[in-house]
Amino acid sequence: MSVTEQNEGKARTLPKAVVFDFGKVISFPPEPRVMEALSAVAGRDVKTMDTLVWAYRQEYDRGSLSGRDYYRAILGPELDEAQAEALVRIDLDGWKRINPETVALMEDVKAAGYLLGILSNMPHEFLAWARESLPVFRLPQVGIFSCETGSIKPETPIYETLLRGLSCRPEEVVFFDDTPINVERACSLGIQGLVWQDPYTARLALQKMHLKV
Repeated sequence: MSVTEQNEGKARTLPKAVVFDFGKVISFPPEPRVMEALSAVAGRDVKTMDTLVWAYRQEYDRGSLSGRDYYRAILGPELDEAQAEALVRIDLDGWKRINPETVALMEDVKAAGYLLGILSNMPHEFLAWARESLPVFRLPQVGIFSCETGSIKPETPIYETLLRGLSCRPEEVVFFDDTPINVERACSLGIQGLVWQDPYTARLALQKMHLKV
């Protein structure tokens, strides 16, 4: 039984807040050409590069490494400045495509009077750009990002920071994330976590909880 199915079988508290992950929820997934471009700059095949990027992403998202230091950590200290800068730019550009249907749902959640939040693993460089350039980052009342908390999903402290920011009990919060383990941890803390499928399915789920969106 999936996390979503488990949650649908429980009696729910009427939510006061709805929280969205960023990557692959608010944003579209990076296109395949992004990993191809990273591989070309790094001089690695696509499969190897994909493994390296995701196996060592946590400290970058935690904020303990800059983008340049992250790529030097996974590719070696011989990586020159121009290569490191190119890799950071290509990587971050891959996450800039925003799903307008998710944004519309977020706008409806806020307009209906519910608290709106973003909870995301995200490095400093992208967060700084997003706050300056993406209108969706000005929508939520609460934004909790791993690089600012020093904790990443699915670690418990980042969820606790979210709950404090919202001033809500866990059962009053709905949280959408595309990664099941992140949702499972949220559910273990009492948050109404749902694995993200698409904006339409998410809207239906909220309506089943009697949210007017």
